[in-house]
Amino acid sequence: MGLDLKGLIIKEKTSLESFASKIIAVDAYNTIYQFLSIIRGPDGMMLSDAQGRVTSHLSGLFYRNINFLSLGIKPVFVFDGKSPSLKAAEIERRRQIKKEATIKYEKALAEGNMEDMRKFAQQTTSMQDGMVDDAKKLLGLFGIPWIQAPAEGEATAAHLTKTGQAYASASQDYDSVLFGAKKLVRNFTNSGRRKLPNRNTYIEIEPEIINTDKVLAELGVTAEQLVDIGILIGTDFNPDGFDRIGPKTALKMIKENGKLENIQQIQDKLVSIPYQEIRKIFLEPKVADIGEIKFSDPDYSGIVKYLSEERSFSRDRVESSLNRLQKSTVKRSQTLEQWFG
Repeated sequence: MGLDLKGLIIKEKTSLESFASKIIAVDAYNTIYQFLSIIRGPDGMMLSDAQGRVTSHLSGLFYRNINFLSLGIKPVFVFDGKSPSLKAAEIERRRQIKKEATIKYEKALAEGNMEDMRKFAQQTTSMQDGMVDDAKKLLGLFGIPWIQAPAEGEATAAHLTKTGQAYASASQDYDSVLFGAKKLVRNFTNSGRRKLPNRNTYIEIEPEIINTDKVLAELGVTAEQLVDIGILIGTDFNPDGFDRIGPKTALKMIKENGKLENIQQIQDKLVSIPYQEIRKIFLEPKVADIGEIKFSDPDYSGIVKYLSEERSFSRDRVESSLNRLQKSTVKRSQTLEQWFG
């Protein structure tokens, strides 16, 4: 579901170039889901290799990281661990949506409706066995570090920004703000020209940056109060939220009453929601304890071998993209030498 804070959050347009030389902690699962959903054939089916194994996630990771590294950006991918038990209801809700979408896809397939086939196929997106290992292998070949979080990946990504080990976290979900990310970048892994669903129209998706301290100051609330606002609206840990309470109403309630326990009109429902536990998930999350984050040079031949020989990618396209990366790396190095020379 993700947290709906659109009406409250202050976002500033930015560019990928502005993150040059900065470490960005990327929500890996969120990113892989994006690639699996977007990178598909005309019939909505994901890309696959000669053995029928899905490669949409590898394609997205390959080309997007080529872009990041060419710009001098330092991505660190953070993978989810075990989800809190309170997320079970949200996981089941997502499973039902995928089940219903699968039925609709089969109907569209029988009717030969390509537009609906693609739309409903995207809604069936799910992680399959081996995809995470695929992603970690490719990141390793690129010399890009990855981190295994003990629980929510967003929590560890946010933690890296709080310790100063990362400049910002990157995710499409606003939950990162509740986890305390100093800065959150949205549209980081999917920026660029995109076709609107069911329309022959394209738009330019630009990265957006959210400064959590600015958000709290503008709203006039504390980090703890922002978590309570999230609980009122509905989080992954209480997806139903409270009836007829949206972002603006939730903000008003918390500013007038201070915290959930003081809002009289919600007390009947509040007793059935483990709000103290939800608060703890956001304010005292389980995070990975990270030492030094180390990057290394890409293994160019290893990338070519893995993608072209093992996963059926076009060798020419892979080598061409890697050549572009090598040239940009050399050019950036020469520029630094001139600057410091």
